Amino acid sequence: MSFFNTLCRTSSIMSFRFLFPCRGFHITQAQLLYSPSAIGIDSYLNTRKRIKEQFANHSDKFRTKMNDFVSDSKNMIFTEDLKNIVHIAEPTDLDLVVQMVKKFNTQKTEFRFSSFVFGPIVMRMFYFLDAPTQALQCFEDPGNSGFFDQLVSYQILLDLLYNHQMYDDMYRIFEKVQEKQINMTKFPKYPVVLILAACYKQNTAQSMEYATRIWSEMVTVGTVPLRRAATFMAALSLNQGAPHVALESIALQKPHYITIRNIRAIALAQMGRVDDALPVLKGVLEIDRPDQKDKHTFFEETIDKIREAVDKTENKGIKKEFENIEKALKDRGLIDTQTLDQLITSDITIRTEKPNLLPKGMPKMPFGMRQRKKNLE
Repeated sequence: MSFFNTLCRTSSIMSFRFLFPCRGFHITQAQLLYSPSAIGIDSYLNTRKRIKEQFANHSDKFRTKMNDFVSDSKNMIFTEDLKNIVHIAEPTDLDLVVQMVKKFNTQKTEFRFSSFVFGPIVMRMFYFLDAPTQALQCFEDPGNSGFFDQLVSYQILLDLLYNHQMYDDMYRIFEKVQEKQINMTKFPKYPVVLILAACYKQNTAQSMEYATRIWSEMVTVGTVPLRRAATFMAALSLNQGAPHVALESIALQKPHYITIRNIRAIALAQMGRVDDALPVLKGVLEIDRPDQKDKHTFFEETIDKIREAVDKTENKGIKKEFENIEKALKDRGLIDTQTLDQLITSDITIRTEKPNLLPKGMPKMPFGMRQRKKNLE
């Protein structure tokens, strides 16, 4: 039997089913933002498989011993103990894990010689076991101060909370990120994406105010957000009737990305600037080629919103121009049924550049000859 059986994705909804020898399976269903591989779940699973195989015949005995250790002040929790329990843990072991983490973090440091960083591993365990409440409890326990002081630990926790629509808890955790300023940054890029995703999902006047404050502070200190952060900010602004804010949010982003050009076209239409929106549509017609693999498209909803703005103008010339553009887009297959919401909430896979395998001293292929990245964002 394989270590995990299926990893299914339907739109932005993912289902995981991990199968273990001689055991049942654990299933979670949630709307993800970062893909499991982007937050290191793959490596956690590989180690988990290996350690579970090592403990196949004595895992219950080990659990009993660890329960005795956490209840007796004379016994210590060693690095290897915690590493093992984190990688064999089932949902019924979560209370034990939480107790072991606290004891490990509070016992005398002079007896700890390992520099192993546990925060991200423990968070990956909570993520895998789909345990946001226990993860939050463990993270916020004063006895675990410093244990999760790694940006990736914050990112995994925020993503887990996002999966369960625990947006108010996300705000509280993000404020801790800002207070800690780990790696000397108040606006770490991946947590910023997640908190703006939470603001977008809540889509309230309060979440808009919160997102705007964060955005303004980033602009003030010269922080350039990731494109996904910009699209969340812009999409929220569109939903909240602030197209001018949406335009400013994407001002520094490259216009050829599908999310950026659709947001720009919608924002201009909402502002009544149809004469500026139509050139955005025409722009893809000018660069489109029959043999082009990655088409530059617009969403149906974008075309609909521009049509509404065109109808309000009562300008026959603009109406005729729009009809001609719409027909050309349809004829060339440049209108997509996907929605802006579906695309910006789709899971994020952090790409790593493949190593150069050419012999030493041989130059890399010119950039123009490399395979182009698909225009999906």
